[in-house]
Amino acid sequence: MLIPVILSGGAGTRLWPLSRELYPKQLLPLVNDTSMLQETVQRLGGLAEVGKPLVVCNEHHRFMVAEQLRSIDCPAAAILLEPVGRNTAPAVAVAALRAMADGDDPLLLVLPADHVIQDGAALRAAVEFGRPLAEAGRLLTFGIVPAKAETGYGYIQAGSKLMSEGSEAATAEPLELDTKGFMFAAFSVDRFVEKPNLTTAEQYLSEGGYYWNSGMFLFRASRYLEELEKFAPEMLACCRTALEQAQHDLDFVRLEAEAFAACPKDSIDYAVMEKTDAAAVIPLEAGWSDVGSWSALWEVGTPDANGNVLRGDVLTEDAQNCYLHSSGRLVAAVGLQDHVVVETADAVLVAARDRVQDVKGIVAQLNKQGRSEALLHRRVNRPWGSYECIDQSERFLVKRITVNPGASLSLQMHHHRAEHWVVVQGTARITCGEKILVLSENQSTYIPLGVTHRLENPGIIPLELIEVQSGSYLGEDDILRFDDQYGR
Repeated sequence: MLIPVILSGGAGTRLWPLSRELYPKQLLPLVNDTSMLQETVQRLGGLAEVGKPLVVCNEHHRFMVAEQLRSIDCPAAAILLEPVGRNTAPAVAVAALRAMADGDDPLLLVLPADHVIQDGAALRAAVEFGRPLAEAGRLLTFGIVPAKAETGYGYIQAGSKLMSEGSEAATAEPLELDTKGFMFAAFSVDRFVEKPNLTTAEQYLSEGGYYWNSGMFLFRASRYLEELEKFAPEMLACCRTALEQAQHDLDFVRLEAEAFAACPKDSIDYAVMEKTDAAAVIPLEAGWSDVGSWSALWEVGTPDANGNVLRGDVLTEDAQNCYLHSSGRLVAAVGLQDHVVVETADAVLVAARDRVQDVKGIVAQLNKQGRSEALLHRRVNRPWGSYECIDQSERFLVKRITVNPGASLSLQMHHHRAEHWVVVQGTARITCGEKILVLSENQSTYIPLGVTHRLENPGIIPLELIEVQSGSYLGEDDILRFDDQYGR
């Protein structure tokens, strides 16, 4: 059995303003109409003997992850919630421990949720090719055949070709296999190399035998844990404790916060792959990109006749080699070359395409100033639906609220604000103190300050309403919950 382990952590700050800390790039439809997380799961279709995925994600993203998987009819075996980020080695460790909890020892296919792979068939064929090696005890990684001298990726230097039994031998026949029309080979790993300067990257490209480090892995769960025990025993001990003391809530596994926070922070490469003698690399050509910047999205996009990649409502006049993205409003570009323009409801980014790595500096300024644009979009997703801020001032806030069919908000109360609700579409069942009201379109009600209340959608279409808050304090933390089906 092969179990996908989907790593869905990270904030993707270099893709601001679309990617925000509480709505990161892996949950966004950046390349087509499905999110990168959904694409990662769907491209595994066709692999043999594949179980439900294990997903590791930030606790704040849990409902969005669950809903996105549900919407493509691919629920996770479990969603492991990290109370704090500890990089990939601990994330995969808790997934391996969970995968072995029932006495099985499956192969784990570790995939970041935020990568683009244009040729999914090539990836699937490479995985099938690597299965026997992983079953024999090798820890495999997939090295991307470099298309250019790239300074933004780490590299893997390949060593000797592996033989059919997974070992190295000068006289044996090298292990090469034509799998579904793809030719693959496997090599031992001489070394992992940090991101090089341009001169060194050009040298790697000229010499050959160097591959981009994709961050994708295939190994048996027990073998990874054996090597982690050997090279990072403290990390494994913390992960065991965090999982053993975890709380189970719906499909979520909440890792014990104190134990996981005590875990050393390290990547799979540093913790295991650079130290083990069982590492192997399979070179892969599959149209791979980690989409680490807006220029990377321009590279994987489909350009028009002038080299522009356009998303949304965009018009151009004498613009060339630009990435132009509209989330709602019309974006018009005139005489622009080699630029990135990204429009959202609350922010617009304009950057030279060769400076997009510096977007993280803007995010740092937003965080320093305590501005919400680094964390949230104007439209905020919740497990029951979403809300969008329309207007606000010092003592009032107007929201558009959408509640999914059959969903309900928590039973709650506010100390500092009252609320007016006007139903725009659908049917609302409202608890207000001791009263229960059922309102339809164009009807309204008032929730006084300090009164316990709940909003539900008993209908079969989304409920939409306008909420007007008024009071001395309008922050989202002015919520006292008495009952919540989502465990908040």
